[in-house]
Amino acid sequence: MIPWSEKTILVTGGTGSFGKKFVEIALNRLKPKKLIVFSRDELKQYEMRQKFDAKNIRYFIGDVRDANRLYRAFEGVDIVVHAAALKHVPIAEYNPFEVIQTNIIGAENVINAALDQGVEKIIALSTDKAANPINLYGATKLCSDKLFITSNAYAGKKKTRSAVVRYGNVAGSRGSVIPYFKSLKKTGTIPITHEDMTRFFITLEQGVEFVIQSLNDMIGGELFIPKIPSVKIMDLKEAIAPECKHTVTGIRPGEKLHEVLLPLEESRNAYEFDNMYVLEPHFDWWERTAFHAGGRKVSGDFEYNSKDNAWRLSIPEIRKLAESIRDE
Repeated sequence: MIPWSEKTILVTGGTGSFGKKFVEIALNRLKPKKLIVFSRDELKQYEMRQKFDAKNIRYFIGDVRDANRLYRAFEGVDIVVHAAALKHVPIAEYNPFEVIQTNIIGAENVINAALDQGVEKIIALSTDKAANPINLYGATKLCSDKLFITSNAYAGKKKTRSAVVRYGNVAGSRGSVIPYFKSLKKTGTIPITHEDMTRFFITLEQGVEFVIQSLNDMIGGELFIPKIPSVKIMDLKEAIAPECKHTVTGIRPGEKLHEVLLPLEESRNAYEFDNMYVLEPHFDWWERTAFHAGGRKVSGDFEYNSKDNAWRLSIPEIRKLAESIRDE
C-alpha cells in the first residue's frame, strides 16, 4: 500500500469530472502531503477552489502540450494521475491535429517530465474506445496507452513506473449521455443513434476508486480493466424518459455499435481477478510472477465487450443510477 500521507500527487486535467471527484476522495480519505491540480482553464480552477481549498492543495495553470511547464510542475511530485485529454468523438474526427497534440504529444511530454523529475508512479486514464479503435480519439488513446506502457523500458535505472486504467463511459460526467437525456425530457423526444447500441458504464466514484486500487497494485506496465456493467441504449432511454418518444438519428462519425474493453486479440496476455482484468505488456522485462499469483489466465477466445457482457443493468437499476447523479 502507498503511504499516501507522505506523497505529493499531481492530477493533469484536474478540473474535469474525474479530477474533481479524485480530489474530493483524495482529500477526504488519502490525505496526501500535497495535491496538485494541473489544468489549463483558470475559470474552472477558480470555481474548483471555492469548493476545495485545503492547506495541502495547489492549483497550477498549464497544458500537457507544454513540455517545459510539465517539467517545472513535476518537481517534487511522487505520483501523477494523467486524466487530461480531448475526448469528444465527433469533435476529434473534425479536429485531428489538435487531438493528436493533446492526447499523444501530451502523453509523451508527461512521460519525459516524469522520468526526468523522478516521479515514482504514473497512472494514465484510457477508454474503451482505445480497444480496436475505429475513431481518431480511440486511436490517439491507444497510442497514448502504448507510450505509457513502453515508458517502463525507457526508465532504465530510474524509479518511474507507469500503468494504464481502461474503462467505459462515465455516468454523469460532463457531456455524457445520462445528463443529456435528462436535459431533453421536456422536449418529448429523445434522439437515439441506433436502437441496438450498448455501452459500458462506470460511476465517477467507482472510476476514482479503481485508479487508487491500481496505483496500489501496479508494478509498471499493466493495463487495468475493471469489471463493470453494460447498458442497452433503449433501456437507458426508458429508464430516464419513459414518457418520451424516440427518433433514430444514425451512428455518428467514428462511433461503434458496441464497445470493447478487452479485445480478442489481446486476451492471450490477460489475467482475470475478482473485480478486474489485467493485461500484461509484451516485453521480456515484465515481472510475470510478481503480481498475478491470484489471477486466472483468460482463455484465448475471450473478448470483453458491452454486447456480450453478462452484467447488464436492468431498467430499474439504470433509473436508480440516473437519479443518483447530480447535474453538473
